[in-house]
Amino acid sequence: MPRPGFPKSLREFQSKFSTEEACQQYLAACRWPDGFVCPKCGNRRAYELGNLRRWECAGCRYQASLTAGTILHNTKTPLPVWFWAAYLMTTDKRGLSALLLQRQLGLSRYETAWMMLHKFRRAMINLKRERLRGDVEVDDTWVGGTQAGLRGSRQL
Repeated sequence: MPRPGFPKSLREFQSKFSTEEACQQYLAACRWPDGFVCPKCGNRRAYELGNLRRWECAGCRYQASLTAGTILHNTKTPLPVWFWAAYLMTTDKRGLSALLLQRQLGLSRYETAWMMLHKFRRAMINLKRERLRGDVEVDDTWVGGTQAGLRGSRQL
């Protein structure tokens, strides 16, 4: 089964990921696209343990966490806040500072916003990526010449 679809608009995003439960359901569908599979015994039946982001295997009673091994592991920040941070970070091509993220999400601590962005940036690194080659398209680039409000030129 393929990964669940991702919202295509801000309004759809807001509607789809407005609650902790909705975010947990999306993560569970991403983590276990063909349904739960116990990492210890392979059993496919499990019970959700309340609102703890954990499932207990019906066979061996192993508790599998929805966020274990991810950047969300042991977070105390609500999942909708994480989802909004991911949305804001990936939809602004200029980048997002921790201070702006703190303000946008109403976070009480700058350190929380900084930590979230740091974790996202580390998770997005692909060490096996290849160098760009052939025709490469770049958006909003200025190479050489003068630009309004600036003196001189800059050569690459």
